[in-house]
Amino acid sequence: MDIKTEDIQSLVEQQNNWRGKECLNLIASENTQSPNVRNIEVNDFMGRYAEGHPNTNDEDRRYYEGTRWIDEIERIAEQEIIELAGCQQADVRPISGNAANTALALGILRGGDTVVVNSIEQGGHISHNPIGVVGRRIQKRGQVLNLGKENSIDLNFWPATEDGYHLDANACVDLLEKKRPNLAILGKSLFLFPEPVKEIAEACRNLKIPLLYDGAHVLGLILGGCFQDPFREGAHFINASTHKTFPGPQRGVILGNLQGEEELKWWTSIDRGVMPGSSSSHHLHTLPGLVIAIREMKVYGKAYAKQTIKNAKALGQALDDEGVDVEAKEFGFTESHQLALRVTRYGEAKKIARHLAEQNIICNYNQLPGDPDPGFPSGLRLGVQEMTRMGMTENEMGDIAQLMSSAIKGKKVLKEVGNLRERFNEVCYC
Repeated sequence: MDIKTEDIQSLVEQQNNWRGKECLNLIASENTQSPNVRNIEVNDFMGRYAEGHPNTNDEDRRYYEGTRWIDEIERIAEQEIIELAGCQQADVRPISGNAANTALALGILRGGDTVVVNSIEQGGHISHNPIGVVGRRIQKRGQVLNLGKENSIDLNFWPATEDGYHLDANACVDLLEKKRPNLAILGKSLFLFPEPVKEIAEACRNLKIPLLYDGAHVLGLILGGCFQDPFREGAHFINASTHKTFPGPQRGVILGNLQGEEELKWWTSIDRGVMPGSSSSHHLHTLPGLVIAIREMKVYGKAYAKQTIKNAKALGQALDDEGVDVEAKEFGFTESHQLALRVTRYGEAKKIARHLAEQNIICNYNQLPGDPDPGFPSGLRLGVQEMTRMGMTENEMGDIAQLMSSAIKGKKVLKEVGNLRERFNEVCYC
């Protein structure tokens, strides 16, 4: 009997046309992959297992046979991303940035531990916060995840400056010296500006505190040499997604710059956090695509990262010229791929985001500094990395700003969005 596939094929084709050809994709956590990356992901590895590490001539390190070719691909991926990042260690097995955070938390933290992170209000990722893996990992029996109670977990937030988009470096160092946490985490989900890694890393190294920089959003900008360099500034780890400003397949990576016996013990613990802690096999079919993406970034990463940041700044200025409230204007709006808009004078951010989506302008509503309730945020978060990869430059950011300004105010711009997008349907920087 033939299996019915036409309906599912139709839905996939509709998605390919809609998001792939018709929309202005401004989700800050997404990207589009090159044809080479996409094509190589349909392979026999899709149904295979390879628990553990690649075998060597001297040692069996897998728990399955039949892994000779994925062993070679995984070794290549690790070696080439270490070269690109200029670090000492890499684990390419996590299947997402969140899985990388889970593995590190399982390896480093225990119940009753103390951590310092960015709050969600100031842009921190949910995995770092009380209801995420970090909060739950340090919870012991009798403790609650709600902060501010006598029996709360010992999870602390970095002190921010008045604008909410930067950290107060001196106050952060004071907090480290006071709390002596078991892990310090920098990096954000709403990530406009670099973090004070150098100052915090110096304190962490003096106090022997592991410092994680969550670079999920900005990995491509870092490796392109256009953001900050957390390893050169002293971070021990960079965890990241490989599908945001780094335009590869949906995976994650843990990078380490560890030296000395004590620091290398952390890597051994994290290794067990990856497998069996947070995964067994690790979506082998996407690993070849990761290698291709690493090689694309070696050649095009600097130019791509540079243009991405130029576009973000240009879009911020153009939206401001249109009268839209763009956050952090006094700091030049952004130093990354992201922008934050405060849209409450036009209505509820959730409803505005939905109306924009109906006009094929895709972004997400987002909590901004000062918002008391994440369920009713005042902002929109934008990212220009995908439209940059489709070939758009500063001129098109002005066009996007005009369309967004009209749509935010309730107007219909679906036809105009289509006219703009149809000119940009070829992946660049690859």
